[in-house]
Amino acid sequence: MNILIQVAGVAALLVLAAGFGPDRPDVPDNLKAPANEELILVGHATGVQIYVCQAESEQKSAWVFKAPEADLTDAGGKKIIHHFAGPSWKHIDGSEVTGKVVAKQDAPKPGAIPWLLLSAATHAGQGVLARVTSIQRIHTEGGQPPKASDCTVATNGKESRSDYSADYYFYAAAKQ
Repeated sequence: MNILIQVAGVAALLVLAAGFGPDRPDVPDNLKAPANEELILVGHATGVQIYVCQAESEQKSAWVFKAPEADLTDAGGKKIIHHFAGPSWKHIDGSEVTGKVVAKQDAPKPGAIPWLLLSAATHAGQGVLARVTSIQRIHTEGGQPPKASDCTVATNGKESRSDYSADYYFYAAAKQ
């Protein structure tokens, strides 16, 4: 089974390397991946953004972002990546990448979390995500925290899970 996953990952990379992969998305300039990077993987995420109510008093309360929890699927609908706190992504081949936000842009859709450009901060494992240098989160829907008025001293520490979806684009240094 593990060898089949590795073979599938290599085949997907060969298709991308041959120029048959997805095109770079149309995004604002501040969210563009560096020109010397190539798009190696795209996944569609569905999951939640988790927030925690932090209320010191009725005047000082806010929903604070805790973590994402989502699964990313390929174009065929197969789960390929799990997304979790870090922000981190773990591929079915065992490779992992953790990102750091470089740029943020308000989403075009009302009520959607911002679009992001992240740079890879750490890697683990051997596989497709071990090469990742940049990540884009775009085409977001939902994911915003609850209304501020829902965070009170009485609900201090309460978690809220907001449904969201997004597309994630993973880039690596271009092979020469």
